[in-house]
Amino acid sequence: MSSLRVSILNPLHSSSSSSSSSSLKRINCSINVPKLPAGVSFSVPKVASSRRSMVEEFGKFTVTDNYKSSFAEKNDTNKILHDGDLCNTINSEAIIQLYAILEAVADRIEMHTNVGEQRNNWNTLLLNSINMLTLTASTMAGVAGAGSCEGAPLLALKLSSALLFSAATGMLLATNKIQPSQLAEEQRNAARLFKQLQAQIQTTIAVGNPSESDVRGAMERVLALDKAYPMPLLGGAMLEKFPEKFEAARWWPQSGLNIKKAQMKIKKNNGWNVELEEEMREVMEVVKRKDMEDYERLGNIALKINKGLAISAPLLTGIAALGSVLSGDGFVPVVAGALATVVNAFEHGGQVGMVYEMYRNCGGFFQLLEETIEATIEEKDLEKRENGELFELKMALQLGRSVSELRQLASKSASCRIEEREIDEFASKLF
Repeated sequence: MSSLRVSILNPLHSSSSSSSSSSLKRINCSINVPKLPAGVSFSVPKVASSRRSMVEEFGKFTVTDNYKSSFAEKNDTNKILHDGDLCNTINSEAIIQLYAILEAVADRIEMHTNVGEQRNNWNTLLLNSINMLTLTASTMAGVAGAGSCEGAPLLALKLSSALLFSAATGMLLATNKIQPSQLAEEQRNAARLFKQLQAQIQTTIAVGNPSESDVRGAMERVLALDKAYPMPLLGGAMLEKFPEKFEAARWWPQSGLNIKKAQMKIKKNNGWNVELEEEMREVMEVVKRKDMEDYERLGNIALKINKGLAISAPLLTGIAALGSVLSGDGFVPVVAGALATVVNAFEHGGQVGMVYEMYRNCGGFFQLLEETIEATIEEKDLEKRENGELFELKMALQLGRSVSELRQLASKSASCRIEEREIDEFASKLF
């Protein structure tokens, strides 16, 4: 049992002098606590000695799955939900869908990067293999034509040379059909454009207020990119490598552009005026008259060269294969084989297909720029347009110019058009 013993000194003095009683009282207390049985212990929580330790202790607190809570603020509406419910804001569904699209886009970036590296390796390996086959066959045909061998050795050399030329011809036909260097360039462009789309989706989520139209636009962009840069080679999915005429690439939806409204600052007419619209029209005219026409001309030249080389190399190896069997002196197979090696090295070593695809992609870039300006200017409601100053800044950056340089270009184009002379400057300084 515990006992309590209290003793009070000077009680009379305490009662007569209440003002100083607190100083005259003395209380002695003693508490006797019996020993507790073994195995019983008490834990006393440690008190944080400083504000920093309190923050550290608070940081260890975690919310369990049964007590999840989220906070959302949208249009002055605050909703706090807990007990296992997720945040239920107006745009939560659109955000979830955009995150799902973002995951698919990240996966496509990885796939196109890997496939691009693979097809670039194809180009190197096929080029070296075909050239080695052709040179070896030419050497055999030359030795056989020299007359140093007779009988069976001569026949073996001729047959071996014919077989090697035939193999080189078949490999050339397949290589020229798929154009590995062009395929690799397609995948590089696809990876870059998917990264661009990924950044745009991330910006949309970060800025907030995504809508269903943003989700539809992102989905259409993904499908358009899949169609513009397919990965399969079979089943008719591969792009035509030798079209009738040069056509710019198109990686945006056929239904049109989903111009997202972006505001820098609320201003009168959303930052647009007559001068800015005229400036954009002049820039669009320069892009059409100079940049697009120039890349279309270069693309057609690259296409014709690539077609000629793709036909010449297999034709020469085929002639060499026949000449190694029918020709007695070996002159025809040796010359044809040497020419085939030169043509193949120039076509695939020089990556003419990649150059053509580069021109095609640049043509698509300028076409997209033109359609973006047209779609923005044709929108009559100024509040539905993107902010004028922001739009001008974006156009200048895409063309590799400053805003002042873009205005100078528009002024120069207008003066040249009035004087009926051709402008001597391209719109883009990047390509």
